[in-house]
Amino acid sequence: MRARTEIKDANQLLAAGNLEEAEQAARQAIRALDRAAEKGIIKKNNAARRKSRLMRKLHQAKSAQA
Repeated sequence: MRARTEIKDANQLLAAGNLEEAEQAARQAIRALDRAAEKGIIKKNNAARRKSRLMRKLHQAKSAQA
């Protein structure tokens, strides 16, 4: 599933501290999750939960850097 790869990429960039690249990767991951939910690969709430977790990590990393 492409969404898992996109989420992993975003998490790796967050861990490395590349916030701008991580934000772009998070956007791609969100698109992939939405596509997967539309096609019925994962349920809508599953996609929402994963997006929420990813965005929470991104916002925490941004606030920690500021």
